[in-house]
Amino acid sequence: MFSKRINIFTGHFGSGKTEVAVNYALKLSEMSNRTAIVDFDIVNPYFRTMDVKEYLENKGVWVIAPAYANTNVDVPALPPEINTLLENKDYRVVFDVGGDDLGATALSRYKEEILQEDYGHFFVVNIKRLMTNTVEKIEEMFFAIEKSSGLKIKGIVNNTNLLGATTVYDLLESKEVIEKAALKLGVPVMFTSILSTLFKDTESLEYAGITGDILYMEKMIHLPWEKGRIFFP
Repeated sequence: MFSKRINIFTGHFGSGKTEVAVNYALKLSEMSNRTAIVDFDIVNPYFRTMDVKEYLENKGVWVIAPAYANTNVDVPALPPEINTLLENKDYRVVFDVGGDDLGATALSRYKEEILQEDYGHFFVVNIKRLMTNTVEKIEEMFFAIEKSSGLKIKGIVNNTNLLGATTVYDLLESKEVIEKAALKLGVPVMFTSILSTLFKDTESLEYAGITGDILYMEKMIHLPWEKGRIFFP
């Protein structure tokens, strides 16, 4: 689950991709003292890696964002630090790429450099979102992002949730849909991401039929009206 130097997370709006990317970067930082995350979300003004920049950097994660992040600038000015990360092989890097296929187009600027790496490109899916609630819709979004980015997707991340209302039954439903989609697309299900406040007992999940690698996550990204409040998933 953590074997690649370059780790790219893409997904439809509402998939929880940023939450996954941030938690993944935090786990990577426990394994490597040179970890970075790039905020490549060019569409969504709310769920941003930059919102937790101070926390991430206190944990040793270098946060990089184009100049348009959290501004009203329409055309991104891509920072030179991204080239540094691609050139310096000592760094483990996470790309949080938002905006569906539109955001993936911005990522294509670095296609040639990334193709030289043994990279991971992971498509984050939440089947509780309308645009990815069937095998056919997952497939459509999968190919749109691949085409825009120019980078093959190497696996699917199951991030199905209803925040604090998520049940084991939701996970079991998503497991069936996402495994069918992965089989059809010819890629593996890389891992399932789960809020640690909801499910901490791996043995109980396995007994219920939830198997494979699991990324236990803390709730890091909040809406503007949630900030400054204690959040109970």
